[in-house]
Amino acid sequence: MTVIDGPLLRNAPFLRLWTGTAASGLATWALPFLLGLAVLDHTLTATQLGLLLAVRIVGFVGAVPVGGVLADRYSRRGVVLWSGLMASGAAPVAAWGLGHSLVLAAVAVAVTGVGQGACRPAFQALAAEVVAGPQRQQANAAITLAVRVTTLLAPGLTALLAVVVSIPLLLLGTGCLWLVAALAPKGGAGVRVVAGGRPAVLSEFADGVREARRHPWFLAGLGALTAVIATGYSATGVALPLISRDRYHSETVLAAALTAYTLGALGGALLIGRWRPRTPGWSALAGLSLYGLVPLGLLLPVHPAFIVATYVVAGFGIELFNVPWFTATQREVDPDRLARVSSLDFLLSYGLAPAGLALIAPAINTFGMGTVLAVCAVVCFAAPAAAALVPSSRGFTGSPPDR
Repeated sequence: MTVIDGPLLRNAPFLRLWTGTAASGLATWALPFLLGLAVLDHTLTATQLGLLLAVRIVGFVGAVPVGGVLADRYSRRGVVLWSGLMASGAAPVAAWGLGHSLVLAAVAVAVTGVGQGACRPAFQALAAEVVAGPQRQQANAAITLAVRVTTLLAPGLTALLAVVVSIPLLLLGTGCLWLVAALAPKGGAGVRVVAGGRPAVLSEFADGVREARRHPWFLAGLGALTAVIATGYSATGVALPLISRDRYHSETVLAAALTAYTLGALGGALLIGRWRPRTPGWSALAGLSLYGLVPLGLLLPVHPAFIVATYVVAGFGIELFNVPWFTATQREVDPDRLARVSSLDFLLSYGLAPAGLALIAPAINTFGMGTVLAVCAVVCFAAPAAAALVPSSRGFTGSPPDR
């Protein structure tokens, strides 16, 4: 069963966008992995790795709202181009800095994070420009499928390449991927340009927040997604390696669970590319709630196969949420404000994930692993259920009041 067929296969702008998005996803994934390999070959220390990852996240979070404003103010295609070129140009600087200057490497990695953050809302809004409404769910499923495939295959391929190719050269390869991400997409219909002066970036972002507030289903779903990522993702990110080591005395459970999550997500993307549930919002939130099985499974003294199975189900469920969520946002939000609303989504959901990671470890030390996992499981089940109580969440749609 294929996700891309029919009109999408004949839609050259979408295929170019799909290529660029896949390239950016692979480059985004590869950077922290390659920096981790640099620790293994003693180019970096663990402390230096933490610093580089931190400045990357700071660059990403800082650029997401600005990228959303610029993508609504100017050409989305232009924002993708310049953000991709920025990340591409930073790659050789980071490669040289690894062995010569930590400061220069940190600046380059931060610039890469800026490029990553700026392009995310622009890609999301550009998809709505180049794909007609009836094909958007299939298009979003195809895009997320590409990201999941690269996530599944890239670790092994990169590890093999690292045997014969130096890490600086592999970092240069990420620059080439960003160049593809910058140059491959073409522009769509564009957005309305208002004559006259433009307000400040902060004022325009606030206008995007006001647009988001017009859609109660969006606020409810974003709150649920943020809660699941800040608790479930963060807790399992810290707890899974510890439990794999201490309870099962092997890293095999860790590797198998992460692989299972990606395989489950692939299955979810394949299904949701075809399936049109009668209540898409409720179905999406139900899929999101399945992540609660992961901390619940880690809490219980179960066979490792059960842990792996919960990750398959959680990956499956996250794509049952992601694809309808992106599609509904593209359909319901004012096109002139779509990039800003998408940037709010990325900023609160994934941008705040590091804060959750930073708090989980002290919480485990203070309250114990079992208590933290139990609370996280409750939050993962309860937050989507609470979001489903908002009437417009049933279909991720509604007729918001006039501005």
